[in-house]
Amino acid sequence: MIEEHTAQLQNCMYQYSRAIYRTIKDMIDPYSDPETQLESRRAVLLACEQTMERLAKDPLYFANPDKALFQDIRRHFPITAQAQVAWAVQHGVGAAIEFIQEQIEAGALDGGVARCRATTRKGKPCQRTPLPERDYCPSHQHLERTKAAA
Repeated sequence: MIEEHTAQLQNCMYQYSRAIYRTIKDMIDPYSDPETQLESRRAVLLACEQTMERLAKDPLYFANPDKALFQDIRRHFPITAQAQVAWAVQHGVGAAIEFIQEQIEAGALDGGVARCRATTRKGKPCQRTPLPERDYCPSHQHLERTKAAA
């Protein structure tokens, strides 16, 4: 089952990297020769894939993946397109991070173990296992009652 989750996560991350690439590939420097353009396209695709792969493997310890990806690929784009490329990278990576956060909260990346949806007083996610058929652990079960009443 864990292998199935891992395969699904890798497939989804592949889709995110391809979506980013498809959004920005036509903005690669149009004034360079065809061979250089082809090499640039390959380099941009590889950078997108590597960023998503690292994000999937180590989501909690990859600071600013959107900035890292943009730094890796910006040289392949003319200055006039860099704002658009930065925006596309930021939104594409943001969507991937959101997806990974959902997977973490659902327990898909913890070997299938769900985690409580509450946060601690320090603002960190609660690490306890929720009650069966619930979203919260015994310490935070009062939040579920409040949520149900609302």
